Amino acid sequence: MMKRQRHNHNPNPNPNQDRLSDLSDCLLLHILSFLDTKHAVQTCILSPRWNNLWKHLSSLKLSSIHFPKNLKGFTKFVSHVLSLRNDTTSLLALDFHRSGTMDPRLLKRILKYAFSHNVQQLQVDVKCVNPQFSPSFFSCHTLTTLKLKIDYYYSHQNLFPTSLNLPQITNLSLHRFIFCVGDDGRVNPFSTLNKLNTLVITGCIVRDYLNLCIVNATLANLRIQSGFSMSEMKFQLSTPNLCTFVYRGYDPLQKLCESNINLSSIEHVNLNVEMWVTYIESPLFLLNWLVELGNMKSLSVTSRTLKVLSLVPNLLKVEFPTLYNLKSLKVEMGGSSIPKGLVEFLLQNAPSAKLMGFAEKSGWMILSSER
Repeated sequence: MMKRQRHNHNPNPNPNQDRLSDLSDCLLLHILSFLDTKHAVQTCILSPRWNNLWKHLSSLKLSSIHFPKNLKGFTKFVSHVLSLRNDTTSLLALDFHRSGTMDPRLLKRILKYAFSHNVQQLQVDVKCVNPQFSPSFFSCHTLTTLKLKIDYYYSHQNLFPTSLNLPQITNLSLHRFIFCVGDDGRVNPFSTLNKLNTLVITGCIVRDYLNLCIVNATLANLRIQSGFSMSEMKFQLSTPNLCTFVYRGYDPLQKLCESNINLSSIEHVNLNVEMWVTYIESPLFLLNWLVELGNMKSLSVTSRTLKVLSLVPNLLKVEFPTLYNLKSLKVEMGGSSIPKGLVEFLLQNAPSAKLMGFAEKSGWMILSSER
């Protein structure tokens, strides 16, 4: 256990005195926690007291950016850190980033070390071919935050488990995984996460063109971002406490939910939709999304999104009984002008709303209304 050191106050300090070393070990470790681990380790040369201090760090930031053109040196450094770090010190946070393709055995060692030391926050950003995940990887009872980006250029190599055992997880971010069908015949990987608050899904796909069922009773913030190959990904929501929904992608091809009541909790919506493949259904599904999300209080859209919406046949004559609670509309200008009549169409059911201001700043047109 680290000992707290006390020192008498000197009313006439020597200007050449090493005042930093007068601090307690706990304070010094707190300061070191803001540094990249490489720089924290380098403090061992300052004095005998600093020689082993870094070994008690509870947060590790390991990044190859500090080893330019020397990935072998970075790999060797990581191995030394894991070997020399004090084994009785819990690992609260690990942030690991490596450029270039890495050996899956090193990734396996890092993950094993993190989970064996009760990691709470884990962020991994690497390129790795066919990584091997042990069963304990998605069965960690201390993990609260997991941000996982294991990429291999533009291919999808990583199968996501059909169920998770992460009882403390509140923040989950996944990049380029393949979701698979479970034993119940559905793609439903998140329903057991009873404390999940924020979910980010980027560039993932679903095997066999099935729907990804995002079922979770505690989820409050959801962000889905697709890529050029993502038009085949469909998803459906069953998230009774969802408050914020952000979508960046192409060609919506499904309803969000079987029941609009299940989406009534969503108050903030941000949509950036483009047409990658010309599906005649996509503009209609986008319109249906706005109906399903009709209880929202704020809506942010791009001018491109409004361009897609304008492709609905005779849109301005379509009955649109929704968005009664809308208080603010933000339109991001970029690449496309706002189709005529679209803003009025979206605000048609807020006749008593008073337009409080109009501003054009940083490419945004902001319309604010107050009831």
